[in-house]
Amino acid sequence: MPTVLFQGRIIVIDTPAEAEKAVKALSEQPLIGIDTETRPSFKKGVHYNVSLLQMSTPDTCFLFRLNRIGLPAPLIALLEDEKIQKIGLSLHDDYQALSRRKRFTPRGFFDLQKHVSRYGIEEMSLQKIFAIIFGQRISKSQQLTNWDADVLTDKQKLYAATDAWACLTIYNQLQHIKQHI
Repeated sequence: MPTVLFQGRIIVIDTPAEAEKAVKALSEQPLIGIDTETRPSFKKGVHYNVSLLQMSTPDTCFLFRLNRIGLPAPLIALLEDEKIQKIGLSLHDDYQALSRRKRFTPRGFFDLQKHVSRYGIEEMSLQKIFAIIFGQRISKSQQLTNWDADVLTDKQKLYAATDAWACLTIYNQLQHIKQHI
């Protein structure tokens, strides 16, 4: 299968001021793809806080460096805004990881894993769901890289953006299918 990559703009958010501007732009969207990345641990009992929060529109993905900015108030307000639909996969894990940084009440979230079975899809991984729907592959080669690194590589940024964008793309395709059934 051919590999798919996010083709839009990727904006890395390193400061609370940048986060505020990004949240303002995202707040104008009715739907946002969402995902998180955490530095992997290769030692038993060692865990890290979530490092990155990705939020994507169809053409722009914001990468919030939570290891640098934490969860600022505007970002929490967005995560709690029920009017803006945040589309993700296995969101319970993301809520828990984000809540370890700062407690919030998640609202307006849509977990693809809870809905794909209605379309005859039994697989639960993003990679497999995307392949079934679009016949394209999402690479997971960057998944176990250091998300707390001082500088994210271009490959890390593209991987992270692709995951959040793919959630939104899957949701939009399922809505299209639903309208034509």
